[in-house]
Amino acid sequence: MGETQENLYDFQRYESLLNSPIRLAIISFLAGVGEADFTRLKKETGTTDGNLNRHLAKLEETGFIEVIKQFEGKKPVTIQRLTVMGRTALTQYVANLEKLISNVKE
Repeated sequence: MGETQENLYDFQRYESLLNSPIRLAIISFLAGVGEADFTRLKKETGTTDGNLNRHLAKLEETGFIEVIKQFEGKKPVTIQRLTVMGRTALTQYVANLEKLISNVKE
């Protein structure tokens, strides 16, 4: 194998945080809409409250999303917004996957 082939399969190039289907769905959805409240994310990802909370906490800890707590009238609303770091991570993740699957032969 040449250097290019070895580098292609270097697992360290792939953002492990986004290997979770739920976190990838959250980041991808936010990349398309910019921001969303908890209820919409729950609906779009099909997760439970607890599961979504856990994944959002991981994404917030790494700086991939920003969580904004606010009120609409007297009702508390939590908004999640993709950060520049999160968008960059998603872009790199997709580019790396595209390189990997470009070697698939029929």
